[in-house]
Amino acid sequence: MRAAGIDCDVIPADVDETVRASETPDAYVRRVAEAKARAVAVRVGDRIVLGADSTVVVDETMLAKPIDNNDAKRMLRMLSGRSHEVLTAVCLYRGGAAVPFLMTEAERTEVEFGPLTEFEIDWYVETGEPRDKAGAYAIQGYASRFVTRIDGSYSNVVGLPVALVYDMLKGLTTF
Repeated sequence: MRAAGIDCDVIPADVDETVRASETPDAYVRRVAEAKARAVAVRVGDRIVLGADSTVVVDETMLAKPIDNNDAKRMLRMLSGRSHEVLTAVCLYRGGAAVPFLMTEAERTEVEFGPLTEFEIDWYVETGEPRDKAGAYAIQGYASRFVTRIDGSYSNVVGLPVALVYDMLKGLTTF
């Protein structure tokens, strides 16, 4: 955000990110992004709060952050040699205003990986980069060598669709 000239403060939100039964990826990221925005809004008063959440989707399965190295390897095997979707919801919320508002949008980006060997998967996991990353990879890091195609927002895959955020903020008279 700062690199795009958008001033902000980063305030972590502690919310339950457990997927609910029969919840679609789109419904999931929207719900969690809104929960994050609301959780922070109660602490900051009359300010615009941005909450966001991302997931990686392959074969209609959501890939969250890996729980350990074996889980990361499992995810990377699923992504090997095929396309997947990165889905991020962005929520702008202002609860303390005279006229509160809530706006939530989602960005989808298709990413394709080349085929990965077991050696490449083991090497990549050993770098530590897959930890704490949805889908067990960071496109802006070592995993960039595996990406053969991207259709959509690069910043969405990094973690936040900056152009979408900017468009949402432009629509507010308070921005």
